[in-house]
Amino acid sequence: MRIQTILKAALPALVLALAACRSAKTAEGGKAPVATQAFDKQQTLRMVADAGRRDRQFVTSKIKVSIEVGGQDISLSGSLRMKRDDVIRLQLVALGFIEAGRIEFTPDYVMVMDRINKQYVRVKYADVGFLRESGLNFQSLQALFWNELFLPGATTVTDGALANYDAYPSGTDVAVTYERPPLAFRWMADKGNGQIKTANATYRDTRRGNTTLTWHYGSFMPMGAKRFPMQNDVTLATPRHKVKLSYTLGDLGNDSGWETRTQLSGKYKEVKIDDILRKLSAL
Repeated sequence: MRIQTILKAALPALVLALAACRSAKTAEGGKAPVATQAFDKQQTLRMVADAGRRDRQFVTSKIKVSIEVGGQDISLSGSLRMKRDDVIRLQLVALGFIEAGRIEFTPDYVMVMDRINKQYVRVKYADVGFLRESGLNFQSLQALFWNELFLPGATTVTDGALANYDAYPSGTDVAVTYERPPLAFRWMADKGNGQIKTANATYRDTRRGNTTLTWHYGSFMPMGAKRFPMQNDVTLATPRHKVKLSYTLGDLGNDSGWETRTQLSGKYKEVKIDDILRKLSAL
């Protein structure tokens, strides 16, 4: 597959699937089951929140990415580098050795780079109406990558903030829910250790239709005193598109010897986010 074809399909899909971050499906059938007397909701919420509080500031890994969008299946390799509360960076490689694209999330902006054609998009969270109105921000996105519970609009989930959630048993798991219309969130976690297995969210739009995101976590490996998911399967469904993105980590580490901000040379041309979205709609 030519590099231009990869970029045309892969980068817009990643922008939609990762940068949009509006998401997933709530439980079917109305109200949650009534909890039994043996179920301690507050203790369970603390366990789920604590399962994601890792003792590492950096996470680095090789990554294999598979994208299914518009009838095309695309496979790429690359790397994932994250610094806690500072940056999430995906570097995507085509043909095994050419860096084709880079996506960088910081607390202030999202930047998508086309390394082949020397183009980039940089947008602030406050300039994206959906993110601004819903309270979703870098911290929310970071929580999805780090396999954590999060509260939209907050930088961390404190013990006091746990009062915002509901929880109830669901088979061998526990369901944790939070609603902030038009957003609704639902996490499924292991009843024994609080490890989040699935994060779901729904953005309800009566005029345009709902947007849903489902993020599955699996193949947990030790990282410090906690465990980290090596397999991540993400499905984003909008009224017009459906994108499936899976990525697998390898050689998980905590390397800190890298620059946390990409410096652009004068060869790069800034384009508008609409240009990227038009590529997606043309698939």
